[in-house]
Amino acid sequence: MLTPFDISCPYCGEPIEILVDASVGDQHYIEDCQVCCRPITLSVRIDADGEPHVSATSENDA
Repeated sequence: MLTPFDISCPYCGEPIEILVDASVGDQHYIEDCQVCCRPITLSVRIDADGEPHVSATSENDA
C-alpha cells in the first residue's frame, strides 16, 4: 500500500508529495524534485508500528 508523505525539497524548499511503500521495509533511493528537477536522496525507515519516517537530503549531503 502506498502512503502519501509530504517533504520539502532540500534544494528549492518547495513542498512536494511522495508515495512511500511501507510494505517493502527500510529504503534508500533517489527521486527528482517535481518542481526544480534536482535529485533528492530519500531515506525511508519503518518503525516498529509500521509507520514510515522519511528524510530528504540533497545529493551532496547524503
